Amino acid sequence: MPGKENSRLYQEFDDDEEDEGNTQSQDSVDETNEDLESEEPNGSTLPEDDIREQSPPMRFSKTCVKNVFTVVLIFIYLLLTAVAVFLAYQTISDFLQKLRQPVMSVTYKEVDSFSPPGIALYPGDAQLLSCKHHYHNYIPPLVDPGKPQEGDCEIMQVTYFGPFTNQTEKRALVVRGPSDVRNKELIFMQFSQNETQEDFSAITYMLFAKFSDLINSVNRSEFMRDCERNYSMWTFSGGFRTWVKMSLVKTSGKSDEAVEFRQESAVVKFNDKRPEPEQTNQLFFAVFEWRDPFIQEIRLIVTANPWSSIAILCGVFMALFKAANFAKLTITWIIKMRKRHLKNKERELNQIN
Repeated sequence: MPGKENSRLYQEFDDDEEDEGNTQSQDSVDETNEDLESEEPNGSTLPEDDIREQSPPMRFSKTCVKNVFTVVLIFIYLLLTAVAVFLAYQTISDFLQKLRQPVMSVTYKEVDSFSPPGIALYPGDAQLLSCKHHYHNYIPPLVDPGKPQEGDCEIMQVTYFGPFTNQTEKRALVVRGPSDVRNKELIFMQFSQNETQEDFSAITYMLFAKFSDLINSVNRSEFMRDCERNYSMWTFSGGFRTWVKMSLVKTSGKSDEAVEFRQESAVVKFNDKRPEPEQTNQLFFAVFEWRDPFIQEIRLIVTANPWSSIAILCGVFMALFKAANFAKLTITWIIKMRKRHLKNKERELNQIN
């Protein structure tokens, strides 16, 4: 029996020690809490308070850097947008200017022979003495100048009313011009005119594109009237030999095509060896020849390419769209960051209170 009592006493002692240990640990925890509470009013700070007080400056500095960076980005995108708008305006202006002012493209086409042109002569009171074809720039010496001679030219006489002279009737001698440019074919014509009261004497002539157009026309008078309206007039003087070298120019416009002649002329004085009584008749000499075997073609080309302009404008508008989208996202992000900053500031104030 003494053993049971000893074990019971031992168990009671252990229980008393555990109770005392628990009461001591609880007292120490309470004292610790009281010490902590007592230190808080005295101005002592905890590590959490240190982190809380240090975090707002760091958050403020990061927010400031982000805002500055955002403003810089907005400024850069505004600058790029202005450049894109200027580029679009410049592209449209250049396109309209090129559309209004086409560029001339000049090309030369080589031919072996030309279509025989029409040489319309207005001799007036003068008389055609001879008209002959020669080759290789060789004109034989004159035999009996001032007298009619045999000729081999194809000539047609047309009478019509001029388009600019108040319905004045005109008489034109139309000669079939040279065509063989390789063999340097030329036409030599000689006219004679009695002495007149005029101070100057000259014969007017006109060149048009094809002699066959006159042959095939239904109304030849109307055809000659149209030619006089569209082609230029030249003259050659009496007492000289006028050497006319022709060149053909074709101009292609926006809607139609025009043909004109350009010429280089050289004048040589005629040494009149006739007897004095015969010199009262003034002589005219004219030579018509092709200058070279090239036809000059002039085309009006619009250098404005609508597809390239459209591509540039599409790129510009895409850049503007991207800039607008970026500006929208940036403004949304700034508003969101502002709200978050205000919310965090309000939370900190609530915790301090």
